Amino acid sequence: MEEHKSTVRSVERALDILLCFTAGTDLAMSEIAERVGLHKSTVHRMLATLEEKGFIARDSASDRYRLGMRIWELSTHLSNYDDPAILLLPEMERLRDQLDETVSLYVRDGEDRLRIQAVQSGQAIRRVAPVGARMPLYVGASSKVLLAFAAEAEREAVMAAKSWPASVSRKQFMEQLEEIRRLGYATSVEERESGAAAVAAPIFHRSGRLAAALSVSGPASRLTLEKMSEYIPVMMNSARLMGTMVK
Repeated sequence: MEEHKSTVRSVERALDILLCFTAGTDLAMSEIAERVGLHKSTVHRMLATLEEKGFIARDSASDRYRLGMRIWELSTHLSNYDDPAILLLPEMERLRDQLDETVSLYVRDGEDRLRIQAVQSGQAIRRVAPVGARMPLYVGASSKVLLAFAAEAEREAVMAAKSWPASVSRKQFMEQLEEIRRLGYATSVEERESGAAAVAAPIFHRSGRLAAALSVSGPASRLTLEKMSEYIPVMMNSARLMGTMVK
C-alpha cells in the first residue's frame, strides 16, 4: 500500500511539473521547484525522467526547460469529433470577418474559465487572445455568462469557494447574473484589463446544457456599449448556430 501511495505521489508531482508550463513556455529549474513546492533535487530527478521520455526538453546553453515533442505528438491524437474548439472554428472565423473584432471561446474549468479557441481581429489595434489562457470567474463578460447559465449547484460552489475574493459582493454578483440570464448576454468594460471591452453569449448543447461562452472583444475605445448593442443580435445568432454543432 505504501509503495502504491508513493507511486501515485510521483505521478502527481510529474503532472504538477508539466502543468507549470501552462503559465510559461521556458522555465528554469528553480522556477519550477518554487511553483510545485518541491526541493530542487527532487525536481531535477523528475525533470530528467520527463526529458528522457520526451515530455520535457532542456536547452543546454541556458539550462532552461520547455515542453518536449512528445506532448505535441499526443495532442495530434486528440479526438476532433466532439471538440468544440475544432467544430466551432469556421463559425468563429465567419463572425470575426463580419465584426472585425477578436472572437474567443471559453469553457469553465473548476473555479476558472479557460480560453480554448480564438481568432484574432485583423485590425491594427486589436484584442490579442492567446489560446490556453486561464482567468478567474468573478470578472469579465465570459465569466459571468459561464456562471449565469451554469447549474445552480455549480454556480453556488464557485461563489462559495475560498478563492472567491472578499471584495466581490456575492449578493450584487448574483443580481448581475440574474440580469444576464434575463437578457441572454453579458458585457464588460475594463473589468479585467484596462482599455479592453467584451460582450459574451452562451452556447448551449442541443440538450439545453451550457457548452461554452462565445466572446467578442476589442479596445474599449472602439467596442463601446453602443457598438456592442449592434453586435449582440449577430453574436447570439452565431451562438445559436454553434449550439446545433456541439453534442
